[in-house]
Amino acid sequence: MSLGGAQLPAAGLLTWIYVSTTSDDYGAGWGGALAAIFLLIVAVVVVPVLLPLLSAVLTGALTLPSVVLARLAARRTGGPSWLWHLPAPAVPAALWGALTLPLWPLTTSVPVLTALGLLPTLWVALARGRAWRPSGVWWRAAAGLGVLFVAALVGGIVATETGLIRPYEAPRLTADRLAGVWRGEDGAELRLSPDGRAEAVRLPAQPPDYDWLDKEYVRCGGTGTWRPENRHDLDRRGIRLELDGDCGEDTDWAFGGTEDAPELFVLFGDPDGGTLSILTKA
Repeated sequence: MSLGGAQLPAAGLLTWIYVSTTSDDYGAGWGGALAAIFLLIVAVVVVPVLLPLLSAVLTGALTLPSVVLARLAARRTGGPSWLWHLPAPAVPAALWGALTLPLWPLTTSVPVLTALGLLPTLWVALARGRAWRPSGVWWRAAAGLGVLFVAALVGGIVATETGLIRPYEAPRLTADRLAGVWRGEDGAELRLSPDGRAEAVRLPAQPPDYDWLDKEYVRCGGTGTWRPENRHDLDRRGIRLELDGDCGEDTDWAFGGTEDAPELFVLFGDPDGGTLSILTKA
């Protein structure tokens, strides 16, 4: 449990770096100063409460089964016991990966779970050969927490800067790929034609006299036109939709999602706390 809990902050940091780098943030921020205060509260109050619980879960699900398998293998085949502690975590990791297959692919779940079980399993083999008191085990794991966290931070920065973790890139959609029906929440629908015509049903749009801090929007319907637009504020491409009538002002929809699952989105209001609307290709 000691090293299982010690490695979780580093694992959480690596996960955050990967997700924030490779996923689409839709031009939104993290909530400004209020979000920073909230994260600080979570780190000070919630983490000390959750860390022991998560350590216990990790121990029961990965470490204990791995240690049992390693000891059984060492008894039957001989050789140094700690050598069997290296491959042992892959077995429970594969089992849990199969059980969680509807949520994550095996190529993701099995390597991650194996990595989470490896260090605690080796830690058991090391600790059993030392005359350490329980307090000695825990303070050494606490020191390891700092080392692992710094290593994860440096490794994440290096991986990001060298391109090992590739940053997110919005898809580049041509008129042919844009043509068709796009749908969103609450019955929102946008039909685009290759010749620049558009038809909307309950589509979110900028209200008249729109202020960039105002996250409210109106729902518009009717016909209009669209044209390619380069969103300089988001550093990505998109379209400008101009609907006839006075329901709402012209609205800039940016490209999001992936090449295989493209999206159109617009963010109303302050990026730190605005209202996000997303359309997906029907």
